Amino acid sequence: MAEKKIPARSELDVKDTWNLADIYPSDEAFEAELAEFAAIPEIMKTYEGRLYESAETLLEFLRFEDNLSLLADRLVNYAQRKSDENTADTKYQAMMGRLMNTYVVLSSSSSFVTPELISADDEKLEGFYKECPDLELYRRSLESIRRRKAHILSDAEEKIMALAGDVTGAPDNIFSMFSDADLKFPDAADKDGTAHQVTHGSYIPLMQSSDRVLRKNAFEALYHTYDSFKNTCAAVLSAQVKSVAFHSTARKYGSPLEAALDSNEIPTEVYTNLIEAVHGNMQYMYDYAALRKELMGLDELHMYDLYTPIVSDLDMKITFEEAKDTVYKALSVMGEEYLSVLKEGFENRWIDVYENEGKRSGAYSAGARVHPYVLLNHKDTLNCMFTLAHEMGHAIHSYYSNKFQPVCYSDYSIFVAEVASTCNEALLMQYLLKNTTDKREKAYLINYFLEQFRTTLYRQTMFAEFELKIAEMNAAGEALTAENLNALYRSLNELYFGEGVVIDSEIAIEWARIPHFYYNYYVYQYATGYSAAIALSQRILNEGEPAVRDYIDKFLKCGCSKTPIELLRGAGVDMSTPEPVNEALKLFGELIGQMRELMK
Repeated sequence: MAEKKIPARSELDVKDTWNLADIYPSDEAFEAELAEFAAIPEIMKTYEGRLYESAETLLEFLRFEDNLSLLADRLVNYAQRKSDENTADTKYQAMMGRLMNTYVVLSSSSSFVTPELISADDEKLEGFYKECPDLELYRRSLESIRRRKAHILSDAEEKIMALAGDVTGAPDNIFSMFSDADLKFPDAADKDGTAHQVTHGSYIPLMQSSDRVLRKNAFEALYHTYDSFKNTCAAVLSAQVKSVAFHSTARKYGSPLEAALDSNEIPTEVYTNLIEAVHGNMQYMYDYAALRKELMGLDELHMYDLYTPIVSDLDMKITFEEAKDTVYKALSVMGEEYLSVLKEGFENRWIDVYENEGKRSGAYSAGARVHPYVLLNHKDTLNCMFTLAHEMGHAIHSYYSNKFQPVCYSDYSIFVAEVASTCNEALLMQYLLKNTTDKREKAYLINYFLEQFRTTLYRQTMFAEFELKIAEMNAAGEALTAENLNALYRSLNELYFGEGVVIDSEIAIEWARIPHFYYNYYVYQYATGYSAAIALSQRILNEGEPAVRDYIDKFLKCGCSKTPIELLRGAGVDMSTPEPVNEALKLFGELIGQMRELMK
């Protein structure tokens, strides 16, 4: 049977494409505003040294920044969305290039803003608020900048920090070049002797294969290759840890963890509580490993047995129209207000549905102020239906934040970014489980859900703990050699998987392939976001309307008008405590029990 041809953009049905005319009716309209944007850097310079000359000047500047943000939002969303429609189209590559060039100039011309906003004493600013009540709108926005005053250095020191940027950013660049560009892996043979190419992209699909010989060979091909460069990898990761420590010390933070979390106003207890809560619920992971071993009929469960489905793939063909219908029904628990926004997105071309030649891969939601835009590459699979629910969660969060918050508070924090999307996924999963009568289909869905817990909550927390411990080792003067890193990483795998899994020697080098260790305490947010989303979805299902109203009114509509912890607390989830993680893992335990009963 011939492979289905990927259509050209011009061959798609218009109703299955997003409507960028909602931003600009034509490329010419974009070009006219880009010309206006190009003049902004010179206007920006006229405010340098003047921000505190009067309350009116400060207000004028803050409103100027709001209008600049609106202009930039239109320009970036139009150019980037056009470029993503066909990444090979040089016209839109050039459009993005010209826009980014202006951004660089603007960044340089606005470098004075943060130091100048921080420079005034609190008494003077309080006087401004009294003189000009309209400034009160910006109080939290200004405080979020000024609260970091103790970590802003002198002009001379800031220049040195800026000059050091290329050097301190080198470990991430070196890792990327080494791992993504230079490193090659040998092929892996399956049980019949057929060779399969091992790449970063093919590795997980190979780990999901039902062929255990292929899984084992791919596992060894990948990790034996990294092991042959273990000292180089250790040197690069050590340089990253020292770079992060340098920044935190230079900026007078108590630790690298405190420095990293401060930018999102997250207390360090959130990070440590996550690890402690997962440690207190390890038995669920051990139970899952035991169930996996039993259902796979294995004498020993190895690290290369963890990704292959317990229940073999079902042929679940789900068209886009069917996916929309199911997602709509699953989210009916959110009430008419939420559904009306979802329906508007479905019916008014917020979504670019299908693959075309040159289209950007994957999926995302872009929170444009006119309305969000969602890119999909729908393939009529279960996973694609979950992707639709996920991206529309992002889209509706952005829609509400933009509609109900002033410009300065409409952009929500990265800490909460995955909550709305994952909450939608959890509600969809619970709907499918409730409405599925076929036992095999239900087992497949539970397996899918269980793997989300394992890979998002447990695995990302293990990564977070490793990142914390290597920083502590560095602070204590302990060398981050390959031997030390391997020993630490192996011990964490032993803790997180228990005695029911064979901790193959190769897994000790896994740290060498994880790009997130160069993101500076980022990965914990996958686990906290997932826990918060599970807790919120359970509250919505159990409590109904009161929980929905809290979620929409006190979270989705609030942008960054409060700290991320305050926003989630308003929705009914307190991430400053271990309780949401405990509740999420309690559900994990219940799902393991359901799976065991189904598979008897």
